Amino acid sequence: MRWLILDRDGVINEDSDAYIKSPEEWIPIPGSLEAIAALTRAGFRIAVLTNQSGLARGLFDLPALERIHAKMLAAVEAAGGRIEDILYCPHGPEDFCDCRKPKTGLFLQFRDKHDVDLTGIPAVGDSLRDLQAAQAVGASPILVETGKGHRTVQRNPDLDVPIFANLYEASQYLLFAHA
Repeated sequence: MRWLILDRDGVINEDSDAYIKSPEEWIPIPGSLEAIAALTRAGFRIAVLTNQSGLARGLFDLPALERIHAKMLAAVEAAGGRIEDILYCPHGPEDFCDCRKPKTGLFLQFRDKHDVDLTGIPAVGDSLRDLQAAQAVGASPILVETGKGHRTVQRNPDLDVPIFANLYEASQYLLFAHA
């Protein structure tokens, strides 16, 4: 079984500069649920590592985040996929924690919890901080242009990572590369 790490907002679901604060605001990006289902069927174990600074900012509380994640898990399962773990950073940028990407704390928590070597594990994100955190631990970053991804490409034209329009296209690459 191979692991795959996904960011949440902008990769699996539509992102919002106003934050995803409720299950009603959690809307899957077209093709993302099907991508997770195909990857699950191919033997990938999927974990979500996500910054959730809306908690620290008081925009939503932990029960709301749990309801959002319950909706995501149910939607993924209804499509035939499975997310095995969700790790999140509840801090804001001014908290100077070690888990807020681009810091590596979420990846190290995942590594320790699942006793895995992060080297080469694909990690799909839509922002530079997602890519930086993955690179810092030896994972293999992949950028999608959904969410903040298009802006990330524009601001960093020399990125040396695979870039795909969305998670579905990235999944096709992963399925072919690991066939």
